Amino acid sequence: MYVCGVTPYDTAHLGHAFCYVSFDVLSRFLQYQGHKVRYIQNITDIDNDILRKAKEVGRPWDELGNHYVKIHQTALDALGVQPPVAYPRATENIPQMVEMIDALIMRGHAYEVDGNVYFRVASDPNYGCLGRFSLDEMAERLTETGDPSDDPRKEAPIDFLLWQAAQPGEPTWPSPWGPGRPGWHIECSAMSMRYLGESIDIHGGGGDLVYPHHESEIAQSEAWSGSRPFARVWMHIGMLRMDGEKMSKSLGNMVFVHDLIKTYRPEAIRLYLSGVRYRDVLEWDPAALDASEELVTLLLAAAGAPASAADATQTDSATGSPVSPEPMRQQFVAALEDDLDSPTAIAALRVLADAIIAGRQQGWPIAQARQVLRELASILGVVLPAA
Repeated sequence: MYVCGVTPYDTAHLGHAFCYVSFDVLSRFLQYQGHKVRYIQNITDIDNDILRKAKEVGRPWDELGNHYVKIHQTALDALGVQPPVAYPRATENIPQMVEMIDALIMRGHAYEVDGNVYFRVASDPNYGCLGRFSLDEMAERLTETGDPSDDPRKEAPIDFLLWQAAQPGEPTWPSPWGPGRPGWHIECSAMSMRYLGESIDIHGGGGDLVYPHHESEIAQSEAWSGSRPFARVWMHIGMLRMDGEKMSKSLGNMVFVHDLIKTYRPEAIRLYLSGVRYRDVLEWDPAALDASEELVTLLLAAAGAPASAADATQTDSATGSPVSPEPMRQQFVAALEDDLDSPTAIAALRVLADAIIAGRQQGWPIAQARQVLRELASILGVVLPAA
């Protein structure tokens, strides 16, 4: 599994946590089902935004990036997000990018003009199949990323940068086309292939990355490797919105984990973020976060419910059959198997917790039920201590 990580030019907000908590739940669930998960999450530590912000604040670009990477990872640690196998940085993998770009030129998929190298979109008949945007929409979105569609050196407006020629005051690396730095999209292709091979099971990231980033990743990766698909499954996280607007650095309407953690338990924040399915829009709602805090209290109470020796042999008074929490486990697992339906899984977890607390009246085997509760809660990143 490869997930596009942060571009560290500012403090990550709750929307970023929504993304990485969602993939953390996915990774935990896959491991729970017996899969071995090799999870890579990159750090885009050289980018137009980093260079712009560094110039604005008068700090070295690499020092600025390291500062915000530390803040971001501290927030994820606080939320109990399991770290991936590796956090490769773009700047550590530039030789691989240069090698890929050179091969794309040799195969007719890319061309060089004035020290810039562009991907020839016309060489890929499948380009645009992921996002299904019109040519005009793609041209507009590409321009918004700092790769103008009206660049006169391009053969076509939506041809995208693989290598950018050196600009005054910017860091550069050597290449066959002169000093410069890699384009945004080639970074993830190179890092993904270096750590996971030519084809991967799951590729994910924010929903705003579908085009141009992921669309371009597919094109350049498959053109370089000659094999398809580059990724078997694409998963895109919905946006976090506040008062109907996307939560973003540019709008300044942000909520930060390091502020919330002062008031709420990390488990409550996680349950709040899992309160909608990963691909849906999450509206900032303090009342929903309060409700998640109450749910954590309920889960802790259920995990600590007293048990007796008789609990292991309780039976249904009507049928004489052993009473078991397994139907609750099945409901929980079925929900996550259904495109990671975390809200339904949380609802099943709540029913199980309520049943444990009322167990003396319902004849529940408390010790067994508590163990199931702890197992299922841990998939959502909620660690419940043994009684």
